[in-house]
Amino acid sequence: MTSSAPTSGTRSTKGGTPAVTSPEAAHAAGVGSPQRCPIAPVLDIVFSRWTTPILWTLNAFGTQRFVELHRNIGTITPKVLTQRLRQLERDGLVIRTYYPEVPPRVEYEISDLGRTLAPLFASLFDWSTDHLPLVEQARQQFDEAEEQGPSRHH
Repeated sequence: MTSSAPTSGTRSTKGGTPAVTSPEAAHAAGVGSPQRCPIAPVLDIVFSRWTTPILWTLNAFGTQRFVELHRNIGTITPKVLTQRLRQLERDGLVIRTYYPEVPPRVEYEISDLGRTLAPLFASLFDWSTDHLPLVEQARQQFDEAEEQGPSRHH
């Protein structure tokens, strides 16, 4: 007889399937070996170089045309922005709407699926506000120690 209750290291998702929350639970659930990170595919989708700024901008400012989005993101090239938008559309995180006008108009907006990332972005914002000064302090201390000579042991 199998239990429907989640095991240690898992939690139930909305669909009732267990969500893996620890390396041991990942292995027990058959999600790769204990060495593989079960969230790696999510990181590849959401945290590639330009994906996060694009999704954050669309979430924060709403529907935008290409030029507006490019201006709000800043240093991204038009070619890379086009590539990332196409990938995000393929992943279901962005909706591209084409209006057959003269001149043609295209707008981009974050999808409902993309909007589910908003709490994650809020948590990352809070973490960065609280902890980036500490990261910078640690870097300065590390660099100062390195300048005094390699006394660290590996």
